[in-house]
Amino acid sequence: MVEFEVPEIDYDQYSNRQLAAVPLAVLAVAIAVLVGAYLLTGSPVALGIEFTGGSQLTVESTMSQAEIQNTFTPEPVSVQGVGGQANTYVLTFDAEAENVSALVDQAEAADMTVLGSGETPASFGQQSQEIALLGLVVAFLGMSALAFALFRTFVPSIAIVLSAFSDIVIPLAVLSLLQVKLSLGTVAAFLMLIGYSVDSDILLNNHILRRRGEFYESTHAAMRTGVSMTLTSIAAMTVMAIMATFYNIDLMAQIGFVLVLGLTTDLMNTYMLNLSLLRWYKFEGVAR
Repeated sequence: MVEFEVPEIDYDQYSNRQLAAVPLAVLAVAIAVLVGAYLLTGSPVALGIEFTGGSQLTVESTMSQAEIQNTFTPEPVSVQGVGGQANTYVLTFDAEAENVSALVDQAEAADMTVLGSGETPASFGQQSQEIALLGLVVAFLGMSALAFALFRTFVPSIAIVLSAFSDIVIPLAVLSLLQVKLSLGTVAAFLMLIGYSVDSDILLNNHILRRRGEFYESTHAAMRTGVSMTLTSIAAMTVMAIMATFYNIDLMAQIGFVLVLGLTTDLMNTYMLNLSLLRWYKFEGVAR
């Protein structure tokens, strides 16, 4: 069995400002990316069919993906093969396309076998946006309330909240830059990410503030558990994302991709940003 040893970092060689500067700079860039995307497109991230409305067809055809793409007017926004099923494709059309029955007629006229079809009205997509946003806000506020209830002091609690906020914003900015569309799968991943984030931050805060021992001794004890746990999760999510992509299981691929981004960001935020705030609180702030 391979054992992973978490190295003991000499935090004394870095000031609190130096530790916090990197994660805060990355967060600032991420916010700028999202704001820029919103000003240019009206949305900070590209939205999937669940949130904009549109149609989907599942067809069977011996044509190539490029030929299928050129068969329809308007063209589908994506043509994806179905893993394990040769010559089977899922076609996605945006809300501006004709109704699904007209798309079925075009497919059958091109000698494609239509295996399934579905349509999401634009009004339903708007409602899904509102529900997804509400779910994220409620989850984040619930996490924030839990942090303040556990530690009952401003700095340790706001450190958890700020770290969790950054864990969400930075992956969102990456999705925006890569033009990965926000879907129900990615929203589910962000909800999971809130839980992962608060878990590692509470672990660090609890070791430093509530357990006996010198500050850096407590920090390393928390890191031995927290870093190992996070790296294990990153490895598992990476394998899941790769396998899901290979077999064209979009939902699982999206969840894995977002969690890898978020958990990697969480390592930076927990052991640089959160730690710098805790060290300031212990040695220079009200806890001294």
